[in-house]
Amino acid sequence: MRRSRKITAYVTSLLLAVGLALTGAATAQAQTAAATGYVALGDSYSSGVGAGSYISSSGDCKRSTKAYPYLWSAAHSPSSFDFTACSGARTGDVTANQLGPLSSSTGLVSISIGGNDAGFSDVMTTCVLQSESSCLSRIATAKAYVDSTLPGKLDSVYSAISAKAPAAHVVVLGYPRFYKLNGSCVTGLSENERSAINGAADYLDSATAQRAAAHGFSFADVRGTFTGHEICSGAAWLHSLNWLNIGESYHPTAAGQSGGYLPAFTGAV
Repeated sequence: MRRSRKITAYVTSLLLAVGLALTGAATAQAQTAAATGYVALGDSYSSGVGAGSYISSSGDCKRSTKAYPYLWSAAHSPSSFDFTACSGARTGDVTANQLGPLSSSTGLVSISIGGNDAGFSDVMTTCVLQSESSCLSRIATAKAYVDSTLPGKLDSVYSAISAKAPAAHVVVLGYPRFYKLNGSCVTGLSENERSAINGAADYLDSATAQRAAAHGFSFADVRGTFTGHEICSGAAWLHSLNWLNIGESYHPTAAGQSGGYLPAFTGAV
């Protein structure tokens, strides 16, 4: 009995020491990132479309004070913070318009990109307004693009980031699944369409994660943090179709930014 208690105490102490070491390492990494500059790049999921509280000077880019980059910066006080993510951005827009603040002193970069290249908006428009067969066909076209063209475009962006900020820790964030299947929604898209849209998100995330890894970047997968908070869940962190504000449709709410994107990003820093 005493031997068993000693072993239990030893194992408990060992696990506690490992936990403290891992926590300390994560804290140290966050402190290192905060001691240098942080640049937030990407599309509407990074700018914070759907979260409200938009910064007036950001114009149509709709950068929000409730977006995960702004929240992380407020919590960690990096030596500098440049928020260049922009609504509607594609890979080419990032390389052309968003990389200016990057330098050899940049310590942390975040980016979500690729959804607009793959035709996210057109997929959802097709699925909402046209038949199920048209929806599935448009999704198949988007997935073919992800296979054939998107990897090269992501490589171009990631290489440009590395060239301008060679010392930076780069975190690439993915996209959530939109729908909880067999959930509370009784109208709108068919369950088959919802499943196919979720599958397309998985497809895009898989391709993005592969290219991020190839460049030595971290991939922050938000599908886990959004689980239970998809559209049709009854506690959604994503806007459904909003005819009064189409641009915010299918984007994270403020809760989606703080509860979905921020933890995923923080865990990858």
